[in-house]
Amino acid sequence: MTIGNSRFDSVRIKSTGSYVPAKILTNEEIVGDLPTTPEWVVETLGIRQRHVADPEEFTSDLAACAGLNAIASAGLEPNEIDLIILATSTPDRKVPSSACMAQAKMGIRNGCPAFDVAAVCSGFLYGITIAGQFIQNGVYGRVLVIGADTYSKVTNWKHRNCVFFGDGSGAVVLEKSSRVNGLFSSILFADGEGMNDFTIFPENAYFTMNGRAVFEKATAALPECIQQILCMNKLGLKDVSMIIPHQASAHVLKRAAQILDIPYSRIQTNLENHANTAGATIPLLLDQVNRRGLINENDLLLFASIGAGWTWSASLYRW
Repeated sequence: MTIGNSRFDSVRIKSTGSYVPAKILTNEEIVGDLPTTPEWVVETLGIRQRHVADPEEFTSDLAACAGLNAIASAGLEPNEIDLIILATSTPDRKVPSSACMAQAKMGIRNGCPAFDVAAVCSGFLYGITIAGQFIQNGVYGRVLVIGADTYSKVTNWKHRNCVFFGDGSGAVVLEKSSRVNGLFSSILFADGEGMNDFTIFPENAYFTMNGRAVFEKATAALPECIQQILCMNKLGLKDVSMIIPHQASAHVLKRAAQILDIPYSRIQTNLENHANTAGATIPLLLDQVNRRGLINENDLLLFASIGAGWTWSASLYRW
């Protein structure tokens, strides 16, 4: 198999944004009589609480809030966006796309194209890779890429797997830019043989998960794609300033750190307060570390994700 290395040296992240619902559920509130404990959830998954959407709050609502946040941070007006890409696996409806619904809720009336990307937890990295190609080729000047999910709506709260997920959204505005020392590189993968290991079957309202299969695939694919993208760009982990991975679980991320032979402390996380927000994890965490002033000019950021399907991906970005 040929690994495609998408490089966009004239594309930059102009701004970031995020949004999470106001309602918080702690481990103690949801564990109840389930065959697990709040302590196990913290020790194994790294999660203490999660944000969950209200009954009348949907993925497009979260996406619109994060998108407007990123647009405002860029100093732009909503109608200055040329394209909207929304990565989600929990769309509001089967039809139309949640991207179109978020477009309307953001008040964008310029007719710009908008579409969803369905790559589950890898969706945001798929989305920025697609956006980078459009910008690099001069098709669009500014692209809003959003990752948003509301897994609380497809979670069986009477099953012990309910502790894994939270709801949230994150966004970036990408634009064309003549950059000095710029680097934006992405690699994408998929393997449909894993289609039944994490899924929502047509007859079901809730997700089902083969936890062992998820762990095994995640702890193999994440380190491998990280090593691949570094090798392809003639870099090593010593060159990376910050690692921002998909927030699968602390168990997965700690095992990945062991395989990569790096301290777990080098990996950025927000699992404790947000749980796994699926396609939103990377842009949500990126916005949080950005707003805390933890990213400096010329820092090299490494993103990596693993999602159902299977899908997995990695990106390098010079800030």
